[in-house]
Amino acid sequence: MQKQLAAEALGTFWLVFGGCGSAVLAAAFPDLGIGFVGVSIAFGLTVLTMAYAVGGISGGHFNPAVSIGLAVAGRFPGARVVPYILAQLAGAIVAAGALYLIASGKADFQLGGFASNGYGAQSPGGYSMMSAFLIEVILTAFFLIVILGATHGRAPKGFAPIAIGLALVLIHLISIPVTNTSVNPARSTSQALFAGGAAIQQLWLFWAAPILGAIIGAMVWNAVGEHDDAAIIGDLPTPQPPLSPNH
Repeated sequence: MQKQLAAEALGTFWLVFGGCGSAVLAAAFPDLGIGFVGVSIAFGLTVLTMAYAVGGISGGHFNPAVSIGLAVAGRFPGARVVPYILAQLAGAIVAAGALYLIASGKADFQLGGFASNGYGAQSPGGYSMMSAFLIEVILTAFFLIVILGATHGRAPKGFAPIAIGLALVLIHLISIPVTNTSVNPARSTSQALFAGGAAIQQLWLFWAAPILGAIIGAMVWNAVGEHDDAAIIGDLPTPQPPLSPNH
């Protein structure tokens, strides 16, 4: 269990450091800024790479909404949801702290939004709270459907991280102008803690909407998908007795 939690913390650290780091450090870099497209790709690459790196240890959730959705779908033990969420939050917050230390080393550093999520005046495109809530619910629901489908026993083996990573790229391409894209309460929390102010006040939406979306996605998959007894992370392997000297 300790290794699983460490893997979740490590993976969530990479997601926040790579994804939010691309937004803070590289999105608008003079002359060669990577922009919305670059940030979208960066978020997808963080999940893709860490799913391959540590997905075999923890299942590669890196997101409280994903852990909750998988539990609702019957693909993750409910007793492990809270420990996973705590590990994800720890990894995300440490990543945000490291990113702050790096970014603040620039001579003309200004904290600004620090890649936090928001609506209204905090939305990159000035979108309303209703727009923000709706898009976060829809996109998280489809993210769960992609995860559940890509990791199903009948899906091609070894390709799930690619599908999930590309889904996250698409999600960011759609929603960065609306909310700066959350679909992940740990990612939202870590940045809000440093940005403060309105980011903290609006943080409730970036817990409520992704969790609701994950539950809806899990329910939709259970209704239309084929049942799969294989959990993404099920029971820990049962220790096997040592072989006898005759073996």
